[in-house]
Amino acid sequence: MERRLLLPLCLCWALSAGGAERTGPPNLLILLMDDMGWGDLGVFGEPSKETPNLDQMASEGMLFPNFYTANPLCSPSRAALLTGRLPIRNGFYTTNAHARNAYTPQEIVGGIPGSELLLPEWLKKAGYVSKIVGKWHLGHRPQFHPLKHGFDEWFGSPNCHFGPYDNKATPNIPVYRDREMIGRYYEDFKIDLKTGEANLTQIYLQEALDFISRQQASHQPFFLYWAIDATHAPVYASKHFLGTSQRGLYGDAVREIDDSIGKILKSLQNLGISENTFVFFTSDNGAALISAPKQGGSNGRFLCGKQTTFEGGMREPAIAWWPGQIPAGHVSHQLGNVMDLFTTSLSLAGLQPPSDRQIDGIDLSPAILQGKLIDRPIFYYRGNEMMAVRLGLYKAHYWTWSNSWEQFSQGIDFCPGQNISGVTTHTQEEHTKLPLLFHLGRDPGEKYPISFSSSEYQEVMEQIYPKVQLHKETMVPGEPQLNVCDKAVMNWAPPGCEKLGKCLEPPKSNPKKCFWPH
Repeated sequence: MERRLLLPLCLCWALSAGGAERTGPPNLLILLMDDMGWGDLGVFGEPSKETPNLDQMASEGMLFPNFYTANPLCSPSRAALLTGRLPIRNGFYTTNAHARNAYTPQEIVGGIPGSELLLPEWLKKAGYVSKIVGKWHLGHRPQFHPLKHGFDEWFGSPNCHFGPYDNKATPNIPVYRDREMIGRYYEDFKIDLKTGEANLTQIYLQEALDFISRQQASHQPFFLYWAIDATHAPVYASKHFLGTSQRGLYGDAVREIDDSIGKILKSLQNLGISENTFVFFTSDNGAALISAPKQGGSNGRFLCGKQTTFEGGMREPAIAWWPGQIPAGHVSHQLGNVMDLFTTSLSLAGLQPPSDRQIDGIDLSPAILQGKLIDRPIFYYRGNEMMAVRLGLYKAHYWTWSNSWEQFSQGIDFCPGQNISGVTTHTQEEHTKLPLLFHLGRDPGEKYPISFSSSEYQEVMEQIYPKVQLHKETMVPGEPQLNVCDKAVMNWAPPGCEKLGKCLEPPKSNPKKCFWPH
């Protein structure tokens, strides 16, 4: 696909909505959590109130209680955030089986396609310097790495911090600085699975602070994508935070993240650039209830969790912060999505979104800066299937499925303690002819389907049907990237391994169809 250059809309970018006029585009900082649930923040009702910095961030900025991910799993949601496109468009899905969640484990062959242009690639046109700190998860093979897709700096890993492995059947996961690995998890970057102790969040915090300080000194606008993973099982926290939470180890990790975000925001203020920095906090998907309560978070009143397209799997905590520009202490009921961060960031940078591809994200700046509400649907995808759609306060399920009876009988439960007859199904149930309809204002837990025979049902579905029909008629799926697995492509010999003496011998290539059970 042809790559089109973006040109700034104006050379002198000024904003006067609530703040003093100034020149130059704002710095952009996206704080993306990993498996953190809607109910994990004090401002959203978590009873232990252990997130004072995030709660203060909300009181100084704008809270979005109706903010969503584009997929209930790590990799596709991150691909959607950085491309502004649904995973089924950008290739982060599988066609190996119907409605399956797929991601990027070590043996995956695919990754973010070269035809997809990511947010930092576009931001270069406006002079931005970009860094990712933490988990990439868009393909671990070198051609898929962040510096090949617009980022100028990277500190983190291409995969989750699973392990330790034996480096024979499975290699330990590498950690990178820019283009080369500097070690591996459990070897050079320790995670104690017995105590949960690891210093990774402190390392990620320092990487963020150093980058911000350097960019402030250089007077160049920056984009920092802080994608840390302490709340993804196996959960970890540094020694100072271990045992400090009423919620156990998971709460320890949340407390350390909250403290780190407080230090990042304070750094922006101390450097005098907070009023020229747009910050957005959210999560990649809902809390992993299969790991709860010791290794997983809370989705509040919402149904189920990660892996499902019920509210608990896809509704995320979200806060926008920009002192002097965003009115403090406001709550926006705008329907938002992680894909909107792509389009909104381009808008704030003075750039037009690309016109050579379908962009699913919308520009939220009118909602954030002027309090406007933008009418738009939210589509809930699981793999290659549109499972549900939200319009206003109504949500219609076209398919329902939590996971298979076989998995459920093995103790794999994405909806523990939340069985709702006819809703949390263990077989894939099609409702395309008569969707299950819920009013999320009256019934945020999706417990009480609206009667098919009611006038309310008929009136609402008459509004939803044309939106869904248009969406499906204009959908052009991308080439699926998550279909093929091969143990030969695992992290055996990442770039830089020679210098460290950490290269491993890969097995013979034997590509196979990936198996995605749910």
